Amino acid sequence: MNAQPTIKENSYLRRWLIAIRPRTLPAAGSPVLIGLSIAWTEGMFRLLPAVVILLCAILLQILANLVNDVADYQKGTDTSARLGPTRVTQSGLLSPRQVWIGAGVIALLAIAGGIYLAWLGGWPVIIIGGLAMLAAVIYTVGPFALADYGLGDLFALFFFGLVTVAGTVYILMGRLTPLSWMGGLGAGALVTAILIVNNVRDIESDRMAGRRNIPVVWGRAAGEREYTIMLALAYVVIFIILGLGWANAWILLPLLSLPRAYQLRQQMRKLQPGPGFNQLLAHTAQLVLIYCVLFSAGILISG
Repeated sequence: MNAQPTIKENSYLRRWLIAIRPRTLPAAGSPVLIGLSIAWTEGMFRLLPAVVILLCAILLQILANLVNDVADYQKGTDTSARLGPTRVTQSGLLSPRQVWIGAGVIALLAIAGGIYLAWLGGWPVIIIGGLAMLAAVIYTVGPFALADYGLGDLFALFFFGLVTVAGTVYILMGRLTPLSWMGGLGAGALVTAILIVNNVRDIESDRMAGRRNIPVVWGRAAGEREYTIMLALAYVVIFIILGLGWANAWILLPLLSLPRAYQLRQQMRKLQPGPGFNQLLAHTAQLVLIYCVLFSAGILISG
């Protein structure tokens, strides 16, 4: 059980930093780097759109974090017995009203950025951006919340992988490339692995809350296998790209992170239920960043 901090122990700014979960943000923004590197090699990179795309990706992650925090508290999913990091609503650091208002402000900022990107990319950006924002909210809100029906993994893979990378390429280049889809698949697989760690850690509380994700329905071993599959998929993608001639041998750079991925997979198998999963979650998020940076470097050097 976590010892919950008191309001007096945390400044107002500190409470909001806890709420937005800054450790999750590099994993949200790093897939954008792959899309930017593809656009750069095609001579289509533009600084202002690139910055706005990156900010929008991070804002959508913050929105999802805030909504998840308050919605899980109001639904009774988060209790004092939870094993994860502090949640500001459940711990009393912020009121539900404050968190909902904060989520609204973040949504407005994301919409403002989205309007600019839609001006550049047209109606496809409006549709995909709207769906991404909707998914960030209904992940935990509503009678058909994605997390309650085991759809969170698909949400992460699609929106934080495929859509992030391919959308970045489309906005900057006005078209999609096979490399953008495969890069999005690789990055999305690792982002999904972060969510899997969360699901395995929270298997008991999720079961009591009525959620039906893979670890809850088929057990921890199934969650561990899913984690392994997502890690493996990220690296299989690299060989597919190389085999199809979409990049040269420099695209193998992400393999430098493979030993770390193997270490994390072994940690997943050995960890006992408890807060140790929080460290594994943070390390998996770091892996996403390292993988995406190496992937992007491989594309840039391949030129």
